[in-house]
Amino acid sequence: MNKKSIFQTTNYPAFLLFLFLIIGFSAPISAFQSNHTEYKGIVVDNETNRPIVSATISLSNSNISTVTNDEGEFLLKVPADQNNGELTISHLGYNNEVIKLSNFTSELKIRLNLSVTELSEVNIDPKNPEALIRAVMKKKGDNYLDHSAIMTAFYRETIKKRRTYVSLSEAVVDVYKNPYSSKKTDIVKLYRARKSADYKKLDTLTLKLQGGPTTTLYIDVMKNPENVFTQEMLNFYQFAFDKSTKINNRYIYVLNFKQRPNIEEPLYFGKLYIDAETLALTKAVYSLNMEDKEEVSKMFVRKKPNNARVYFTEATYHIDYRQKNGRWYYGYGRIDLAVKINWRKKLFNSNYKLNVEMAITDWRKNIDNETLKPKERLKSSVVISDEASGFSDPKFWGEYNVIEPEKSIESAIKKIQKQLRKLN
Repeated sequence: MNKKSIFQTTNYPAFLLFLFLIIGFSAPISAFQSNHTEYKGIVVDNETNRPIVSATISLSNSNISTVTNDEGEFLLKVPADQNNGELTISHLGYNNEVIKLSNFTSELKIRLNLSVTELSEVNIDPKNPEALIRAVMKKKGDNYLDHSAIMTAFYRETIKKRRTYVSLSEAVVDVYKNPYSSKKTDIVKLYRARKSADYKKLDTLTLKLQGGPTTTLYIDVMKNPENVFTQEMLNFYQFAFDKSTKINNRYIYVLNFKQRPNIEEPLYFGKLYIDAETLALTKAVYSLNMEDKEEVSKMFVRKKPNNARVYFTEATYHIDYRQKNGRWYYGYGRIDLAVKINWRKKLFNSNYKLNVEMAITDWRKNIDNETLKPKERLKSSVVISDEASGFSDPKFWGEYNVIEPEKSIESAIKKIQKQLRKLN
């Protein structure tokens, strides 16, 4: 099939800076053979019974964790010697729920109760929201991970044409995370990956994402404040307090922000969730201003056919931090993009939705200051969908914790596996 061009998302203010790289695999076979037990469940709102998306499920007294998918489902793989432990389920605005692993006889429905409250005490003037965000940035060294760590993470990227998945890529990576006070860039090693793409459903356009797991590290605004909230850039935004909430039984300020009317270049708008006691940013959800379509397109599009006009209609970013021993660290990142392609001399437009997400599933202190050789590093040039293998092995992930696939993704994977069986 003749491909007219490669359309690759790129964007310096939106943290998607990419080129190209070839990657190999180096996972030792022994990594997939130790004993473990799988625990499945679904997390829902107790009153509405609606699934809770991106809830954190953590094994107590460990760094093992995962998050729920868009249907509220999760699967956590626990080492056999920790089967007497407990899971803590948490989400912003809800009371934590602690469940003993012994309660899991089958898939368990876990109900979270809303925790709606107003702040009873404040430690900064609530009439000055800009002072609050400046204090947050100033206290970064006190609130966030102060040592190097090696984190295991699960990464997924998908491309949908309307409601149909046309590309699925997944990977397990090691993230060499530097202290938040360090200016050193976090680096990534690809450990294991798989993918499938149905280019017959992509018209004559090969739609690809560059950057892979490195993109979700760029949105760590506390590690990379220069992308959004430097002290100088704070002057470009208006801040206002929203209704407060709670997470993990801690009071949380909610701060709305948007770019000032006199700023012409596309910037961001959204919400920041700030721990009232320590002034640590615990969560951020924000989007790129899409009013200037032409300028936004220049930020994202690397190449395109001459007979196509490309417009992004959404670029939303989501970062969650987790706490361990009084220090916060990157726990989950997600990027959602929507793009419309207008073809000349064609009656209908092509609409795509692109999603990338990465969840930290385990980590350990990097006591020996281990690092990676340049050739081992996953660079920001990577196109995961070009480098991964197929979906043929049902036990592909072994004992790695991954984000459970949604029903539509499961359906797409089953179709891929069915096609592979026919070919064999």
